[in-house]
Amino acid sequence: MKSQIFHTETEEETIALGEKLAAELPATAVVLLIGQLGAGKTTLAKGIVKGLGAAQPEDVSSPTFTLIHEYIPLAHARGSETARVVYHIDLYRLDTAAQVATLGLDEIFDRRAVVLIEWGERFPELLPDHRIEIKLRATREDSREIAVQWS
Repeated sequence: MKSQIFHTETEEETIALGEKLAAELPATAVVLLIGQLGAGKTTLAKGIVKGLGAAQPEDVSSPTFTLIHEYIPLAHARGSETARVVYHIDLYRLDTAAQVATLGLDEIFDRRAVVLIEWGERFPELLPDHRIEIKLRATREDSREIAVQWS
């Protein structure tokens, strides 16, 4: 298991780190984004989505109320083998495993896609064992400590 710790000082640096991490992700991956409210989970997701070529940061928002956002790169629509579909999921508003089960995560996990899950640590029994965990912690107003654990 490989672990890395990064520090960012601005929102832009957090997005840039997300882009860097995206380049290291396998074609199919489940990534947990773990941290308190305001820790920078969605900001890091913006960089990962951009790094995978699925959307620009300004087009990525927290799926808190919709629960799942799907980003399909334009290249994917044309049949590109390298395009990466990204699912950005937020489990914050769900209270039980039964509620999470209604989302059809098993079907999403079976797809060739990168799945980013905010608040997924609340339901570990529903997630694949093989996953990447990214823990974010605010150290000052815009500064973050970001620990990545690759399984």
